[in-house]
Amino acid sequence: MIPLLESQTTEFKKLWKDEYLKTITAFANTDGGTLWIGIDDDGSVCGVGDTKVLLDTLPNKINNRLGIMVDVVYHINDHLEYLEIKVAKTFAPVSYSGKFYKRSGSNTIELNGSNLTNFLLKKYGKTWDDVAIEEFCIDEINPDTIARFKRLAKERIPDIDQENDTQQLLRKLNLFDGVYLKRAAVLLFAKNPQKYFIQSHSKIGKFLSDSELLTSDIVEGNLFEQVDRILEILKVLSHTRVLTELRD
Repeated sequence: MIPLLESQTTEFKKLWKDEYLKTITAFANTDGGTLWIGIDDDGSVCGVGDTKVLLDTLPNKINNRLGIMVDVVYHINDHLEYLEIKVAKTFAPVSYSGKFYKRSGSNTIELNGSNLTNFLLKKYGKTWDDVAIEEFCIDEINPDTIARFKRLAKERIPDIDQENDTQQLLRKLNLFDGVYLKRAAVLLFAKNPQKYFIQSHSKIGKFLSDSELLTSDIVEGNLFEQVDRILEILKVLSHTRVLTELRD
């Protein structure tokens, strides 16, 4: 049965063009899908004339260009021939001409920037904070933050307060990837995480209304320091509000 509408897993094309390899790439990188050749945009069969040639050439072309195997199925309806190209979801990322694509609704979207980074990390079973950062060294770890963490974690991690070797502690916390510390270690314990990740800060503001901002603060430091500073700001704002209400 031909689906009635295009969707994240369905695409209709009247004839074959090599640029539709992008669509196949996107299906493989998302949840799999089916590309119909010889089907109009409204889901009706219009037929395609070179089905025998396509049946011979498409499986090899797709395998050679994308490195994946697909099923190409021949159909005929009222003497109109059309093809069904079934694409399975892949665990490894698939690229077309060095570019990566995914499906979003019925659209094929090229991935770039942070979207591409997150896609590749997820495909390889990693998250952004799980990636090692080679230029960061253990001397940049804040010992005061480590000491505070040990106090806070004492009840959940037995004997952690007895661990005096910072490197061993970070390894126990799975914050090393081989010989290099991970990004998570930078965010949690670095003396100056903004040196490596300029956007790793928090913003807090006081609003007079939904659109009128009275004050704003940018809070930097590692995550432990940011939490402390945010709580301090909130206490000051709360105290100011109480005094204002008392005056009123």
